[in-house]
Amino acid sequence: MAEKLSIPVILSGFYDDLLLVERHSRLTAETYRLSVNGFLDWCVDKKMKLRDVNVQFLLYYLVWRKTKGCSELTLAKDISALRSFGSYLERIGMWNENYALLLDRPKSTRPLPRVLTVNQVEKLLSVIDTSEPLGVRDAALFELIYSCGLRISEAAGLLIQNVHLNEQIILVCGKGDKERIVPFGVQAKEKLISYLQNVRPKLVRKRAVAEVFVNYKGEPLSRKGIWKRFQSYEALSGVHSKVHTLRHSFATHLLAGGADLRSVQELLGHADLSTTQIYTHVDDEQLRKNHEKYFPGHAVVSDKK
Repeated sequence: MAEKLSIPVILSGFYDDLLLVERHSRLTAETYRLSVNGFLDWCVDKKMKLRDVNVQFLLYYLVWRKTKGCSELTLAKDISALRSFGSYLERIGMWNENYALLLDRPKSTRPLPRVLTVNQVEKLLSVIDTSEPLGVRDAALFELIYSCGLRISEAAGLLIQNVHLNEQIILVCGKGDKERIVPFGVQAKEKLISYLQNVRPKLVRKRAVAEVFVNYKGEPLSRKGIWKRFQSYEALSGVHSKVHTLRHSFATHLLAGGADLRSVQELLGHADLSTTQIYTHVDDEQLRKNHEKYFPGHAVVSDKK
């Protein structure tokens, strides 16, 4: 089947289009490419030429995905990927119009993000052994992630030239290569200075490495490397968490401290304010739990089933 042979070429063109035209992050581009790859494999299986695909066929595919146990959130992600793919196919003349725009995304109830208390964050960070060089690095790394609300990819990609210690700000390259300036606290400054002056030079030696955080070989620390180190500290502290939980906690603690929603949106690098608003619900939920804890017998009745 001729079209089967063209799938790698189509996927490659779509991936480049996501990065260069739609300006998505690499992580989003990879996710969308994976979703579309699944759809194209299904087209081959059903002997359907890509040029002949219509909205009914797209609906059949989504129903099939649903029968395979896909969640509403996964289906919503697939539809987003198909919409971008349809836009690409329309631009290159393979589709007359973007049929995927006729698909309605399922309304999924997203669970509230898990957040830690300030004490839990401190307990988690306190188990890092700073008598070891990599412990000094990790103390700076995770303090900065919490202090700035960074995504793991943003921490891994942070450049030396974008760290301004005297001003206590960093220039962060976020999703879609959008840049934002984020301040950090005194503790993060102290830990960064300790790492940058006493540890990093010994790790990189005479090599020129642009990234702030490096591994024991002096190479840029990967997202997987950050995740593995965090897992070990999670186990040591007994605080159930993920790296991204530090970002959620940063946002929630700011709002609880009186920060306005727009400021938190800017600090997090959210394109849409509605994405930031979920943290106001987290705070409301915490208030409800505290009310139930400190006013037993007088708790607010929740309408949740």
